This record gives sequence, C-alpha cells and structure tokens, in this order.
Amino acid sequence: MEQKYGWFVLIVAAAAMVGSLPGRTQGLGLITEPLLADLRIDRVSYAALNFWATLIGSGGALGIGYAVDRAGSRVVLTAVLVSLGAVVCLMGTAGSFAALALWITLTRALGQSALSVVSLAIVGHWFVRRIDKAMALYSVAISIGFMAAFPAVGAAVQTWGWRATWMGIGLVIGVGLAPLAFLVVRRNPEVIGLQPDGGLLGGPPPGERLDGSSRVPTVMLDGHTWTAALATPSFWVFATGTALYGLVASGIGLFNESILGQRGFGPNVYYQTLAVTAMTALAGNFLGGWLSSRLALGRLMAASLFILAAGVLALPQVSTLTHVMTWAAAMGLGGGLVMVLFFSVWGRVFGRLHLGRIQGAAQALTVVASAIGPLLVAWCLEWTGSYTAVFQILAGVIAVVALAALLVSLPDAPPVLTGMTSTPDAPG
Repeated sequence: MEQKYGWFVLIVAAAAMVGSLPGRTQGLGLITEPLLADLRIDRVSYAALNFWATLIGSGGALGIGYAVDRAGSRVVLTAVLVSLGAVVCLMGTAGSFAALALWITLTRALGQSALSVVSLAIVGHWFVRRIDKAMALYSVAISIGFMAAFPAVGAAVQTWGWRATWMGIGLVIGVGLAPLAFLVVRRNPEVIGLQPDGGLLGGPPPGERLDGSSRVPTVMLDGHTWTAALATPSFWVFATGTALYGLVASGIGLFNESILGQRGFGPNVYYQTLAVTAMTALAGNFLGGWLSSRLALGRLMAASLFILAAGVLALPQVSTLTHVMTWAAAMGLGGGLVMVLFFSVWGRVFGRLHLGRIQGAAQALTVVASAIGPLLVAWCLEWTGSYTAVFQILAGVIAVVALAALLVSLPDAPPVLTGMTSTPDAPG
C-alpha cells in the first residue's frame, strides 16, 4: 500500500484541479444568465469585468511555486482551498457590481491561477521516472471530474439558484476538499520514507555506485534563445493558433447559454454540451499525443484549427439537438488537439535553452486572448443583436492561421548533447 501512496496523492491533486471550476470561464458561464438577471448587469460590462479579473487574477500564479518549495504541498494546497472556498461563498452574497468584481477577481487568482499551479506541482514532486503515466492518469481524472461537475452544477443552478449553488460549491471546496488535502497530501515522498514514483527508500539512488561515486548523465542544453524564437514565423503561427482557441473557448464559454438560447435551446442542452465537449477534448488529447509523433506539427495544428473553425462557423446555424451535440464534439476535439500542441511544440521546435521564456511568451498571449474573447462576443451582440457576425469573422481568421500552419517552415530542432560523467562524493 505504501508503494502506491503517490497515486492517492495524484487523485487528490486532480480533485483540487476540478475544484478550480468557480475560477474558470466555463464555471462562471454556468451562472452567467441568472447572475446577470439578478444583479441587472449588461453583457458588455460583465465581459469587461471578466477581462480585468482574468488579467489581474493571473498574478495569483506568481510566487506559488516558491511557496510550495518552501512550505510544502500540503500547507499551500490546504490554504488555497480554504481561501477559495471562502471567496466562492462570499461571491454568492454579492449584491453590487463592485463586490462581484472583487470576488470574481479573487476566484481567478485563487482558482484558475494558484490552485492550478499547486495541483500540477504536486504531481511533479511525486513522480519522476513515471511522469508521463502520471500525467496521463491525472488528465483522465480531471476530465472525468469536469464531465461530472458540469451537469451537476447546472442542475443545482436550475433547482436552487446561482447563489445557493455557489455557496454550496464553496463549502465543498473549503470544508470537503481542504481537509482531505491536509490528511492525504505530503510535502514530497521523502517525508514519509518513499522515493518519487512511490518506491521505498533504500539503496543508492539511480546512477549512484555503492562505492560512493556517481555516474550521472550530464546534459548540455541547446536551443534557440527566446528572442530568436520570437523572431520566427513558426512561433507566431503556433502561438496565435493556441491563443485563438483560448479566445473562442472563453468567449463561447461565458455566454454559451445565451448563444444557444438564441437558437431555441434551453439551459439543460447547454449543460449537456459542456459534458460532451469535455469528453471529446479528452479524446483529442489522446489522439493528439498519438499523432504528434507521426504527423508534422504544422499539419497537426492546421487540422486542429480547421476543425475549430468549422465548429465556430456552425454554431450560429445549429437548429437541432443533433447539430448542437455535433458542434460540441467538434469544439472539444479541436480544442483537445490544440492543447496537446501547446504543451509539446515549444520544446520540440525551439529546444530547451530558453524554453521557459518561450512558453511564457506564448502563455501570455493566450491569457490576453482569453480575456478579450467574451468582450468581442458581448460587443457583437450589443451592436448587431446577434452573435453570428463575430463567429463568422473568427472562423475566417482561424482558417487563415490554419493555412499559415500548413505553409510555415519549422526551424531545425537543436540537438541535445548528453554524456556520462563519474563524480566522487565531496569530502566531509
């Protein structure tokens, strides 16, 4: 049982990630319509609030990794869960635009940013050699959690209203998940006598000889500098493609109930689409992982974006339940493929020398695009009385970027030079 303890920690980390739902656009979208009616807020003002909350809330990720390293996973995860639970409960009592703005910003900072970072860090602390297997199980657990959460929260909103539902979710996070995290999660495997990956401590670490010397791999990182990477067309094609997905996902996610309502569908259909999208996104993750080693990255990005463009173009035209579910499946599949590319393309194309800064630049572009998406959708409805025009324009832009992905030339991936060196232990 002790050898498998890391897998229990992983499941708690995945549950914590699902607990970030109130701080995510799709989670906020579950209560958008009743919230707007309750507080008498117009869509453009609400989208603007979301824009600033997303940008400011992204600062919640700053320093969290350092806090985990210093104080440990258990302390930081428990503190973040308790804080997020309290904020979500307080958001359920919001009676003004200013109060709502404060609580949404804090849910973004604590949920979408801080809790996501801590959850991912826990998996990294517990798994080294089996990190690929661990991340696969982690992704599946998260997808299953969100697939269950979306319809459950939607049904609760319809039955008890958005305020009671949000307070209930806050209690689940702060009173349910937080104590579970405190009881199960530990700082790292060594604290309870385990090695990373759940192995029992004992014997020399991998690569260390019994005579005290070490034969360990020495890796020389090679790659493009971040300024050189940003000067290539390929960086901007992939970064723009993933940012467009974030823009579309956030724009639709925040106002999807209203978008489908214009096509004659009720809230229950909207909640069903969330589960379908989550399920097909998981399929897209697996398919993308399999294809990424068999298909040129540019072609895979192009295919992902063409699927996404087709889904965006079709949304204002859906007229039957079959149409809606087909659209949801296409959006999930395209999004799942895009996210695999986002995590894998930078290291493969630009090397590891400045990988953090390169991926950070792409992430910053995605955050800004995700904040802008709901504003574009709200502006279009206010100016034209319909959502159709913005989706037609976005579909065209996505298709152009997809064509660019087919044509762009990728720089050669820099080689990684490795060697083995024997290093005696330091004296004393």
